[in-house]
Order: sequence, then structure tokens, then C-alpha cells
Amino acid sequence: MTRVLIVGTGGMANAHVEAYRTIPDVQVVGGVDTSAENLAAFCEQWDVPHRFASVNDALAWGEFDAVSNVTPDAVHHRTTMPLLAAGKHVLCEKPLAINHADATDMAQAAQAAGVVNMVNLTYRNVPALIHAADLIAQGAIGEVRHFEASYLQSWLVQPAWGDWQTEDQWLWRLSSAHGSMGVLGDVGVHIVDYATFAAGSDVARVSCRLKTFAKAAGDRIGPYHLDANDSMSMHLALQNGATGVLHASRFAAGHHNDLTLRIFGTKGGLKISFEKATSHLTACLGDDLLTGHWTDVETPAVQTNYARFIAAIRDGQPVGPDFARGAALQRVLDAAVVSDINRSSDQEV
Repeated sequence: MTRVLIVGTGGMANAHVEAYRTIPDVQVVGGVDTSAENLAAFCEQWDVPHRFASVNDALAWGEFDAVSNVTPDAVHHRTTMPLLAAGKHVLCEKPLAINHADATDMAQAAQAAGVVNMVNLTYRNVPALIHAADLIAQGAIGEVRHFEASYLQSWLVQPAWGDWQTEDQWLWRLSSAHGSMGVLGDVGVHIVDYATFAAGSDVARVSCRLKTFAKAAGDRIGPYHLDANDSMSMHLALQNGATGVLHASRFAAGHHNDLTLRIFGTKGGLKISFEKATSHLTACLGDDLLTGHWTDVETPAVQTNYARFIAAIRDGQPVGPDFARGAALQRVLDAAVVSDINRSSDQEV
């Protein structure tokens, strides 16, 4: 039996518990939250037997093997480091930290501890992305030359997921004082990973423009100063010589949660889409290049991050995307912030 502790019992914690419940011989044994009200509601909903007000309290008890860290971005570092020091395996929500220094600290601590460490980059669960990355690694499109990718949400213009103006789970994402890096950190990290994972190359240089729109009188709702960015556009140069553009927004009307990647090489192109929770892969290869015909490609099912995390613990093997990958992505995000401050100047990563 693998015993899992959930740290942070907000909305995303429910997805973690639901996923663990589908994996044989996994039990969620405890929850941690500074909010007694949130903690009680979560533990009662999921019949979680043990409750703790802090990570240190949970460690004093110690009867768990692994942790899902589902806290807000700003506290990932300080909640994860004691867990690593205690030799606990950790799956941490993205972004790994709010700056590259903290992310690197976490990656180095995880390596030193010899534990399984993983960043929950949700879209590594997308079959079309995983199969496309395999095809590209096998040379199906030749040398990668160009890509374009987007991550589009619209929860700032419609209430399908709830009312962002009244619910803390959305308001904190709009406030840098509450640890948010805005759309750049919240979903930008996903689309950077999505594109560069498929391309098989890390980022060499980046330029970026971030935009925060007025959303309330005085840019404030209660304790939340709404200063985090809402939209971003980015240009990347990769270490393998490819170049491409990315953009993400929470104002993309008509798109609740959609990701798209088009990637082109010397022998063909691929399109990877994830829309309405369904992934789709199409390809233009071989003789189809002459007519511009695109063909659907079947994609095998993939294990979820949660299942791969548990399997890695049981097998004693590393698994990706690990904390080192999280730190590499954070380096890109930090460079993007510097670029925006400096009028979208080109930054080395």
C-alpha cells in the first residue's frame, strides 16, 4: 500500500484524490491546510482520516510515503523542502516555484534525497502530445524548424467554472501578492513545456510581452490586488535551432481550456490539439506534402502523471517531468518576465 498525503486542499486537490482512487493499493491518508474550514470539508468529502495544520505537524506523525503538493505557487518551495529532507516522494503542482533560484533549490534537494520527484504538468497526460513527441524523436518530420502554440482559456469572460470576482480559488491567480505569476505561470508554463517537449529541445532565447487588463475598480477586489498578467505572447529560439511563437490568455472567448501546437520540420508537419478534454493528432508527411493533405493519426492511451508517479515509487525509478525539468521551465518564465520589463527584449535562457 502506498500512503499519500495531500498538502493544500483547494479545488485542484480533488482531482488528485480522484486520480489516486483509480490506482490499486493507493490510500490518501491525510490532508494538510492552514485553513481548518477547507481542511475539514476536504477530509469529510473524501473520507481522509488524518488532518494537519502544517507540513511539520504531518511530518511529526510521519505515516505516509508520498505527497501531492497542491498549495498555491508561492508556498511550493517552503512546503516541499521539509518533505524532501524527510525522504518523502513528492508530486508538486506547477509551476515548481515562483523563481528559478527556488526551483533549482528544490531540484537539487530532491536529487540529494534520492526520492521520486515530479511536476504535475497536466498535459503530459495528452495522448496526442506524447505520440507526437515520439514521432518527432524518431525523425518523422525531419529536423524541427518552426512551431506555433497556444493555450486559451476564457474564465475571465464567462462563469462556466465559477464567478472569478467572488471566489478565492480564482482571485488569488490574479494577484502577485498572493503568489501568482499570472497567465505566464499558471498556463504559460504548460504551453512552454508542451511545445519544447514535442520539439525535443530546451529554450535558448526568449522575448515576451505580458498584459494585465483592468478588471475591477481600483484593480482590487477585497484583499486581492489584480495586478498579475492576463495574456502573454512569446517568441522562442530553441537550442536545436528551431524558432516559434507561443501565446496564452484568459480572455479567449469561446475557448474554455484549449491547447494547440503546430510543429514543422524538413520532412513534414504535425498538429496536436487538446480541445474539450479530447486530444487529436494530424500529420502531413511524405507524398501528402505535395498536396498539403493532413491525415488523422491514431494515438495510444497513456498513463496519467499520478499513475506514473506511483509506479516510479514502487519501481524505484526516476520519472519525468521531474523537478529538474520544472527548474528549466522556471528559468524560461523568469527570462520572460525580464524581457517584458525591458520592452520585450531578447533574453538568453
